[in-house]
Amino acid sequence: MTDNSYKNWHLLSDNAIEKEIGRFIKQMRQQRNMTQEDLANAANISRSTLSLLERGSSGNLKTLIQILRVLDAVHLLEAFYYEAPLSPIQLAKAQHKVRERVRPYHKKKNKLNQKKSAW
Repeated sequence: MTDNSYKNWHLLSDNAIEKEIGRFIKQMRQQRNMTQEDLANAANISRSTLSLLERGSSGNLKTLIQILRVLDAVHLLEAFYYEAPLSPIQLAKAQHKVRERVRPYHKKKNKLNQKKSAW
């Protein structure tokens, strides 16, 4: 296990979280035997931007996503996926019986449009 598994993220300042993200990116890059230049080129960013990000000094969300894609770690963003829970009414509607057959519409229409004869 890593120290991060026991880290209380709620107690960290924004700057401290940025530094932790930077450390994470650096560790992932080094595990893949990539230089800063390699990763920066693959992510289409400058090496100085990557260097700043690894130090927790600067960065934006788009840059982070580009880097995670190159490091094959975009799956880490799954924690941000939110699916609204279904209300009981929506759940009941979703579970309704599926139609098994379709009756031709034209037969119903013809019956409605037929005039009754005076006979």
